[in-house]
Amino acid sequence: MDLRIGIGTDVHRLVEGRPMRIAGLDWPEETSGPEGHSDGDVVLHAVCDALLSAAGLGDLGSNFGSSDPEWAGADSNDLLAETLRRVGDAGWSVGNVAVQLIGNRPRLGARRADAEAALADRHGLTVSISATTTDGLGLTGRGEGLAAVATALVTRPGHLG
Repeated sequence: MDLRIGIGTDVHRLVEGRPMRIAGLDWPEETSGPEGHSDGDVVLHAVCDALLSAAGLGDLGSNFGSSDPEWAGADSNDLLAETLRRVGDAGWSVGNVAVQLIGNRPRLGARRADAEAALADRHGLTVSISATTTDGLGLTGRGEGLAAVATALVTRPGHLG
């Protein structure tokens, strides 16, 4: 069996009055949200980036560029569904994905299991989500933005080597 690993990273600035959608969940108590061409969900964007990387299909920008009007304002779950279709069309199956949210808000801990279950139910994915802060350092520490880093494992029948 062939195994490949991909890494994905995403960063978005936070803007007052914009909805906060992170890890596929809405966070209505938050007063700012990620700015972006789509809904700015850094967790799902990093997952897409890692899957595309692992499958050798480029990255999020080359597949869903901000100049493409089709994806303007898109729900990142739709981006993930299309990413999974492309990965599958290339002959790969997803083993698992691990993703870490980096930022002060939203506080993911109480809803982590909900986010993982929602991704499993909607996309059939095994995703482990974690979160951390940067102890006041950088754009995430100052509350100016959010970041996420993901690693994905994809497999397909074949020979290693």
